[in-house]
Formats: sequence, structure tokens, C-alpha cells
Amino acid sequence: MMDGSMKDIGTSVQHTIGLIVDDEAGVLARVIGLFSGRGYNIESLTVAAVANSGKRSRVTIVTSGTQMAIEQVKAQLDRLVPVHDVTDLTTDGPFVSRDLALVKVSGGGEHRIEALRIAEAFRANVVDSTINSFIFELTGSAEKLNAFVELMRELGLVEVARTGAAALSRGETGLQD
Repeated sequence: MMDGSMKDIGTSVQHTIGLIVDDEAGVLARVIGLFSGRGYNIESLTVAAVANSGKRSRVTIVTSGTQMAIEQVKAQLDRLVPVHDVTDLTTDGPFVSRDLALVKVSGGGEHRIEALRIAEAFRANVVDSTINSFIFELTGSAEKLNAFVELMRELGLVEVARTGAAALSRGETGLQD
């Protein structure tokens, strides 16, 4: 969770931006084009249809930039025809953000026992198990997921699949479609 207290507009800071867009072909390419055209990296991107709203999707983008650069990107996003609402969750107040990871670990003996012990400490769920492997499901901050993956490297990490951030502002208001 970030509180948006960063005042220095010249410092590059990570921002989480939420959008409501039309759910139609080409919209995501146009949104991403604004970032790539300006040379900004997208660190995380999630898109999903919004329930109960018809043909709209919610896009969550995590990027880094100066406050001025982020303000320019938000203004340009707001002018795109398929975009209905734009918010910078980082500066608009407290928000909750979570990532999901599926982590496959292979091994036996003490490594297997240690992997289960660490998974329990991280509140990871075992979603698949064979005699020689586990697939763990883990949600939390990107930092928590990174720490878990690093610990599993020593115990037989096979592969990792991760989502980007899903984020909502705290309180009674949110993005409008």
C-alpha cells in the first residue's frame, strides 16, 4: 500500500494506475502505445472484464516515472475514446494491491519438507502435488512473492507463473464505468 506522500516531482516513483475501458479489440494496444511511445516501461499489467458492466474492462498498470510524467500519461489516457475512467491509485489515497503466483518446486527428502515449511510461513496453498513436486499458489505484494521465489530457488524451483498487480482504492469510492 502506498500513501502518495512523495512531493518531489523530479523523482521517479512507482505508480499504480487503474482504468475502465471498452472491452473491444485494439483498446489494450492503444493504451500500451501511450506508454511505449513515451519510452515508459510497464512493470505490471492486468486486464479483466468488469462484472455487471457489460462491455467494459478494468486495466491495472504499474509503472515508474516522475510525478509530471505520470500526470501527462494520465491526461493522455483520459483523452482516449475507449477509456472511461483513469485514476492514479498511488496518489489518490490508500489502496490495496495483490499479485498472484503459481510456483512449481521439485525435489524430495529434506528439500520437500523445507519447501512445505516455508510455504506454510508464507501462507501459500498447495494446489497440486505429486511424489516429486508441488505447485504452490501465493498471493500478496510483489516483494512477498519475490522473497518466496528466491527461497524456493535453493529447494528445486522449476518454474513460476505470475499475474500483474490487481489493485483497488480503499474506502467507499472507486473507478466508475
